[in-house]
Amino acid sequence: MTATALDAPVAVPVKSPSHWANVVRRFRRDPIAVTCLVLLLLIIAAAIFAPWIAPYDPYKTSMIRRLQVIGAPHYLLGTDELGRDMLSRLIYGGRLSLFMGLGPVAIALVVGGCLGVAAGFLGGWVNTAIMRTVDVFYAFPSVLLAIAISGALGAGLLNSIVSLTIVFVPPITRVAESVTTGVRSLDFVDAARATGADTFSIIRVHVLGNVLGPVFVYASSLISVSIILSSGLSFLGLGVKPPEPEWGLMLNTLRQAIWINPIVSILPGVAIFATSICCNLVSDGLRAAMDMRR
Repeated sequence: MTATALDAPVAVPVKSPSHWANVVRRFRRDPIAVTCLVLLLLIIAAAIFAPWIAPYDPYKTSMIRRLQVIGAPHYLLGTDELGRDMLSRLIYGGRLSLFMGLGPVAIALVVGGCLGVAAGFLGGWVNTAIMRTVDVFYAFPSVLLAIAISGALGAGLLNSIVSLTIVFVPPITRVAESVTTGVRSLDFVDAARATGADTFSIIRVHVLGNVLGPVFVYASSLISVSIILSSGLSFLGLGVKPPEPEWGLMLNTLRQAIWINPIVSILPGVAIFATSICCNLVSDGLRAAMDMRR
């Protein structure tokens, strides 16, 4: 399930350098969030530099070395059902899993952010048309909606991105609309209107600066959801196709080996869990740092 609009931080009409310095200072006081941010950066760095870090080719099979246990000679985390090095595949798998976590959320942030700002600032029939269309998607749970769209489009990386983007656009649109509606009634927006500024200039100069922060923090909380959903699609055969290393797909291919080598079989699940928890705790730290009411 995705987070709700009530979890989004409240926008404030102060976005000076000192404001962001205070946000950074407050975030640094949260040791859990800082620790998770460091771990998340290490995971991202390992995925980026996978060709130089991974000890073996993640696609190279060896049937005589299949399902090696953790700590086996030359295989720190053992091997999978086809004898491929698990450490290498976990490192390379972070590339697709992180991309599937960040990509749909980034696209949905742009699309949903634009729709929400337009609906919140213009109001009237524009707000009604956009928000009632968004409400239609709330009739379906996010998991079932992602599965239905992926099933209709077919398996594949691109189709998974499209399905997850459609899932995340409605909640981001709702949060952006809620924050924009609050900012629209503030005094500095009325002052900009009084000077004769056009609608586009007011949105670009006065509204976006106050809306982007809260919406970005809310979108960051969806990254972990995107990682879990994309892994679930791959596990069901609706996402990335074999033999690509991807954490959800690795769980699928290793499910039959859980009775033989259970520790190695759950390693992709551990990677998904650790990355998702880090993303959630970093997002919570950012939300608390931006909440100046505390």
